[in-house]
Amino acid sequence: MTLALLILDDEPEVRDALERDLIDAAGILRIEIAADVDEAWEVIDEIHRDGDTLAVALCDHRMPGTTGVEFLVEMMGDTRTEKTRKVLVTGQADLADTITAVNAADLDYYMAKPWTQKELHSVVSDCLTDFIDENDINPLPYMRLIDRVRAMTIIRDRGDLGS
Repeated sequence: MTLALLILDDEPEVRDALERDLIDAAGILRIEIAADVDEAWEVIDEIHRDGDTLAVALCDHRMPGTTGVEFLVEMMGDTRTEKTRKVLVTGQADLADTITAVNAADLDYYMAKPWTQKELHSVVSDCLTDFIDENDINPLPYMRLIDRVRAMTIIRDRGDLGS
C-alpha cells in the first residue's frame, strides 16, 4: 500500500505550482492531480482499485460545478476518504464556506493562496503525520516527509512499527 496525495484545482497553473512545490514527496507519496470534482472521484476510484490509500487532499474552493467545500463534505460520506486529511487551498472562500468546511468536512487546514513552499511542506507534513498515527501505518517509509519527533514517539508508543 502506498499513501496518496490529491491536488484538486481547476486552474492548471495552480495545480502545476502545487505539484512542483511537492516534487520532493513524489518518490515517497503517490501524487495525483484533478481539474474538477468528477475527475477527483475518478482518481480516488483508481487509488482504491490499486490498493493505495488517499492520505491528504489539497483542494481549491471556487471551481465550476461542485465547490471544493462541497467535495470535502462528500468525502466524509465515503468510507475510502472519510479519514483523509483535508486541506482547503484557496483565496476565495467566505466565512460561511469556511465554517461549513470545518464543521461538515472535518477540515484539517485552511491554506490561503498564495502559499509558500515552506508552509505547504509544513501542512502536508502535519497532515501526513496525523494520518499515519491515526491509522496505525508504519512511519518509517515516510520519515523524510513527516514530523520526525512525532514519528519516533509513535514508534515508541506502539512498541512496533504498525502495518
